[in-house]
Amino acid sequence: MQEIILDERIVSATFDEAFAIMDEAFPNSEMRTYERQRALLSDPTYRMYACRDASGRLVAFLAAWEFPFFRFVEHIAVSATQRGAGLGGRLMEAYKKRSDLRIVLEVEPPENEIAQRRIGFYQRHGFQFNHFPYEQPPMREGQQAIALYLMSWPEALSEEAFHSDKATLYRCVYGQEEA
Repeated sequence: MQEIILDERIVSATFDEAFAIMDEAFPNSEMRTYERQRALLSDPTYRMYACRDASGRLVAFLAAWEFPFFRFVEHIAVSATQRGAGLGGRLMEAYKKRSDLRIVLEVEPPENEIAQRRIGFYQRHGFQFNHFPYEQPPMREGQQAIALYLMSWPEALSEEAFHSDKATLYRCVYGQEEA
């Protein structure tokens, strides 16, 4: 297997390839509209990293917010034709190697098999489940907040770190003050 090197940032010219993968991998409630997602490319704290196959086709990406005190992985997605081959895990490991700060991400409550499998995936990659109440603000107009949890790497969040990270996410990622 080829090592994943996260040296290619997705920019406006390659955004459509990444958005197509995002659109097939996530429900509308977990992603912005095309226009709002594309606009994030100009935000200096937002990065989308590409993963291409041997023929140069985009097959996966990782989208993260890189703040001074932590990183927030907002989306990690693998094209439907490449799922199940370990690419998502290799992409996450490559991102962890490039980060000298803690990484947080959002997951659904472990109430069904799919959510439990997703949490298990992150746990196998060293992430810790944090039991603090958390809601993801709506990603699109007219939608409701979603009850989620934060997971963190390399260790669980203290209550103080959780509240600090949550305030940053609400303000910088979702454009609102904490509820």
